[in-house]
Amino acid sequence: MTRLAPLLLFGGLALVPAFGDAPTLTLVARGMIYALAATSLGFILGPGGLVSFGHAAAMGIGAYAVGIAMEEGTRDALLAFPLAMAAAGVFALVTGAVSLKTRGVYFIMITLAFGQMAFFVAQSLSAYGGDDGLSLAARSTVAGRRWLKDPATFHFVVLGLLAATVLACRMLARSPFGRVLSAGKQNERRLRALGVDPYPYRLVAFAIAGALAGLSGALYANLTEFVSPAYLSWHRSAELIVMVVAGGAGTVLGPVAGALGVVLVEEGLSRLTEHWRILFGPLLVLLVLGRGGLASPMKSLRGGLASPTKGLRGGLAAVAGKVRGLAALMGGRRDG
Repeated sequence: MTRLAPLLLFGGLALVPAFGDAPTLTLVARGMIYALAATSLGFILGPGGLVSFGHAAAMGIGAYAVGIAMEEGTRDALLAFPLAMAAAGVFALVTGAVSLKTRGVYFIMITLAFGQMAFFVAQSLSAYGGDDGLSLAARSTVAGRRWLKDPATFHFVVLGLLAATVLACRMLARSPFGRVLSAGKQNERRLRALGVDPYPYRLVAFAIAGALAGLSGALYANLTEFVSPAYLSWHRSAELIVMVVAGGAGTVLGPVAGALGVVLVEEGLSRLTEHWRILFGPLLVLLVLGRGGLASPMKSLRGGLASPTKGLRGGLAAVAGKVRGLAALMGGRRDG
């Protein structure tokens, strides 16, 4: 089942253009773009334990790189997309060099501060729309051709880049590089005792995640044909964290499932009522309480079917142990 999950997920996404209309393709493309951004965040949040509240800033920088490049006459994606990844990667590298000197809540607050700094810089770009945002004249061209204008072609481009990102993050997570990140998350003191400094590994991972977020921003700018400072706000970073947690932070496909699930559920609930957030909140709480997100139900089900009484036996044993301990304590007091 685990090996079939990627084939089922990406195969289902590949079949969407055969059955969906243009609005459906736009909705699914938005979900896949968020899935790409969530996958990049999950790469540092899962193995590295780095909860970044400024990840949306990298996504927004990628979007602005495409918008500004188009304003300056560079419309080809073969130039604009690498530029977006480079700009977001450099931002992540510079800010990560400072942020990664801290841990825990301090790391969260510093990434939040850097993200808000980027947000206010985007607001001050009066030459490129300022607070009103920047409208793109059209979607980027590819080698001079307007392939991305077609919804189906754009869908497959996003799908291909998402699949490549998931595969790359999976390979990195299972490589010695990823094992160092995981070891630093589990026991940093022991890792340093072995002579390995986790800081450069975390910094490189942070820069890679930022570059991938920049790619998602470039795609999002082409999807909406609009760039806004709101793309860089901490609210967007919080949404990405929600997507990763909802899908399962410790899995490769979890952020993809979480992002697609959040986008589709939001769209479905918003069509039912304008107060859809009242319904969405409890659903999210239930997912978080599940401790595994959308990627874990089958795993939990298999474990329950394989050993249906294991949890009950463990619970009874724990209760019996506590009762014996209490009895011994009371007996000791009587003897005294």
